[in-house]
Amino acid sequence: MNPELENQTLPFTSVPYASIPAPSVGKELLRFGVVGYGYWGPNVVRNLHSLEGSRIVTICDQSTSALKRAKQLYPHVDMTRNSEEVLTSPDIDAVAIVTPVWTHYELAKKALMNGKHVFVEKPLTSSVEQAEELIELAERKNLNIMVDHTFLFTGAVRKIRQLIDENTLGDLYYYDSTRVNLGLFQHDINVVWDLAPHDLSIMDHVIRARPEAIVATGECHLNGFVDVAFITVYFPQNIIAHINVNWLSPVKVRTTLIGGEKKMLVWNDLEVDEKIKVYDKGVQMTNNQGVYDLLVSYRTGDMWSPKVEQAEALKVELAHFRECIMSGKRPSNDGIAGLRVVKMLEAADQSIKEKGNAILL
Repeated sequence: MNPELENQTLPFTSVPYASIPAPSVGKELLRFGVVGYGYWGPNVVRNLHSLEGSRIVTICDQSTSALKRAKQLYPHVDMTRNSEEVLTSPDIDAVAIVTPVWTHYELAKKALMNGKHVFVEKPLTSSVEQAEELIELAERKNLNIMVDHTFLFTGAVRKIRQLIDENTLGDLYYYDSTRVNLGLFQHDINVVWDLAPHDLSIMDHVIRARPEAIVATGECHLNGFVDVAFITVYFPQNIIAHINVNWLSPVKVRTTLIGGEKKMLVWNDLEVDEKIKVYDKGVQMTNNQGVYDLLVSYRTGDMWSPKVEQAEALKVELAHFRECIMSGKRPSNDGIAGLRVVKMLEAADQSIKEKGNAILL
């Protein structure tokens, strides 16, 4: 589930059938097409519409009722049920693909082949092979791929990355994340592919080392897809990460613990005010003589909550996408970053099928 919608309603329910005027046209106008106006698509459209220097040309969805809602909000935008009209149009510079994961590869490939930059919902593709092909095609065409790892643009994750870069926590020991709730059950992917991309992309962003192996376990209970899973990721320098994803939890939990040599951090994304708390706590061991003289000392200091920037992450992310297209820069969450996440998802799936065997990365 995407972060911006976990605690809010869809935009068209808060502004029912209100017509939104067309944006003003600037000198450096980037023209967008959006494929998919279902669950997350309305948020992408809303933010692209308000983004300075961008204009939405066409919205595509298979549902006529979805297009009707979009047309009432954006009467100046063309609507279509045919994705070809978006992917091949000479009037569109970039395409946002907000559709089920099994459709990403074909839609993104067609967009790239027709010279469009691509913004694609997480995860990038259904397989490593597909992701590698899209990356190669984008490089050959000199086009950008950005994967919608929205959490990377939240104030909380940006602050965590800053604290780690500044060595506030010291050498990292572990990353432990819990992302559980009751539903929403997906009909085409399991809980690993649905929820774990958030945590894997955050982990990939804040831990500078590259993972060496993955061990995962999980079970199916209701609709034939794994709905409870536990993923362990092994890194060099004795760093270990653990991710718990679950569609069958009676309560909603969004908590991440990061332990370091100097300090430890707790991020509770459901907190309104103090999302991040940094604890000056730790353990030291001294051994002057032998193993039987091992001395353990505990350090307990202050707790403080750093200020976290309050901005809609998706808006920040799409502004970054536009900036990268206009300047020729590579997005921080580019296709290669998306590929790393897909590799870990594939490895987790394989490990689950093999009842927890370690899969080397």
